[in-house]
Amino acid sequence: MASALAAKMGFNSLMRKQARNFNVRICTMESDMEFSCEVKWKGKDLFDLVCRALGLRETWFFGLQYNIKDTVAWLKMEKRVLDQEVPKEEPITFHFLAKFYPENAEEELVQDITQHLFFLQVKRKILEEEIHCPPEASVLLASYAVHAKYGDYDPNVHKPGFLAEEELLPKRVINLYQMTAEMWEERITACYAEHRGRTRDEAEMEYLKIAQDLDMYGVNYFLIRNKKGTDLLLGVDALGLHIYEPDNRLTPKCSFPWNEIRNISYSDKEFTIKPLDKKTNVFKFNSSRLRVNKLILQLCIGNHDLFIRRRRVDSLEVQQMKAQAREERARKQVERQRLQREKQLREEAERARDELERRLIQLQDEAHMANEALLRSEQTADLLAEKAQIAEEEAKLLAQKAAEAETEMQRIKVTAIRGQEERRLMEQKMLEAEMLALKMAEESERRAKEAEQLKQDLQEARESERRAKHKLLEITSKAVYTSPGLPPDSMPPDLSFSRENLSFDFKDTDMKRLSMEIEKEKVEYMEKSKHLQEQLNELKTEIESLKLKDRETPLDIIHNQNTEQGTSKHSNFKKVPTGTAVCTQNT
Repeated sequence: MASALAAKMGFNSLMRKQARNFNVRICTMESDMEFSCEVKWKGKDLFDLVCRALGLRETWFFGLQYNIKDTVAWLKMEKRVLDQEVPKEEPITFHFLAKFYPENAEEELVQDITQHLFFLQVKRKILEEEIHCPPEASVLLASYAVHAKYGDYDPNVHKPGFLAEEELLPKRVINLYQMTAEMWEERITACYAEHRGRTRDEAEMEYLKIAQDLDMYGVNYFLIRNKKGTDLLLGVDALGLHIYEPDNRLTPKCSFPWNEIRNISYSDKEFTIKPLDKKTNVFKFNSSRLRVNKLILQLCIGNHDLFIRRRRVDSLEVQQMKAQAREERARKQVERQRLQREKQLREEAERARDELERRLIQLQDEAHMANEALLRSEQTADLLAEKAQIAEEEAKLLAQKAAEAETEMQRIKVTAIRGQEERRLMEQKMLEAEMLALKMAEESERRAKEAEQLKQDLQEARESERRAKHKLLEITSKAVYTSPGLPPDSMPPDLSFSRENLSFDFKDTDMKRLSMEIEKEKVEYMEKSKHLQEQLNELKTEIESLKLKDRETPLDIIHNQNTEQGTSKHSNFKKVPTGTAVCTQNT
């Protein structure tokens, strides 16, 4: 099996040697590049080609990483590319990444492209939670990342929802709080608005200055065992070597600064760390595989070399780069100030233009309103003229009606006077009739008395006549003498005076009719007067209350404890004079 695999690898190597070129894909944090490389090229040739394509001069921080089986490896500069354990498929894929991290990004990173590449790599590691970041720092870092991408905050452009598609916070932080995406965006935007005036490079540098203080920043972890067989983690970074417990990658159990290490060596799988202080015990540990041991040694040598390099006078190349960087920054500063002034002048001109446009629109609106007001005034004037004409006609009509009413009143007054005279005459006639009736009644009574008296006289006369007749008969009988006289029927009949009811029936129909007409005309006059009268008449403290304690990860708990105790990865380092260390490989 092993021989077949070796034969296959040999065949592939032979085929590659026969070919003149091979294709390589370089994956950076922003984009991918493809190159056609010669078979004889060493790792340094390919690495230099990529650096030239990127315009990168600070090459000592970076390397070409590739995957092999279940681990990663870095392309060796001194060996040919095809002689290393690189993938056999073409194009061969390498990742251009930072292999070593600076102690102080602001002082050591000179080129903008170097700073930008570090920013992209650290940002990705934080979002993928390869570097533990507390929630409040995550929000602040996210605000600088937004500023680096979008520039100064503009409320007219960066409206709510503009970060909806952006990946800005680790999922662990999002799940740790009862907050919606809108609430996170609101807090990030509040911090983002405070960064106004910074350039993209300044925002990225602020991001790195915050990130480099995180406990896991720039640390490469490897699983090891001590002599007792206890599982531990070895951390290699720019400051030295650190030993961690497997479940705590934040707080090292012990640390070995580079200036306190005399020698690092490994034989087979055993590593040995020898401190400068001979009284201090030598620390030995075992790693799992030979490939991992080589990787640890590479990182130790590279970080130690950079540690020594930082404490020496800069090389002529670095001095030139820094001078060029200072000149470039000064030029950019002048250019930025010029652009700022131009921007300010442009904004002032735009504000003046907007003010003029606003004033013009206002004047147009005022003119339009004035025209409308004039039109309304003309319409109102026409309407008022029409109303005046109508009012004049109504006034004439009312005057005519008033004259008619006055005439009618005069007529009514005359009628009333005439009625009063007629009523007075009638009253006089009534009085006279009453007097006449009274006189007639008195006369009737008198005559009745006279008739009664006449009746009595008549009765007495008849009685006298009867007596006379009786005497006459007596005489006649005696004298048998009949006297000549009047026959009985020739006597006047009984005088009777029958008095019928004598009355004077006076019917006041004219007075009633006149009173009704007067009352009717009075009501009509009052109604007309009434009608006329009517016609004339509103990042930790804020979100702490929303935290879900049961969702805190072990690293969150450890970080909170370290924060309360003031513990960090630097607290284990001793301040001792700068020394040198030698990294060797014993074979």
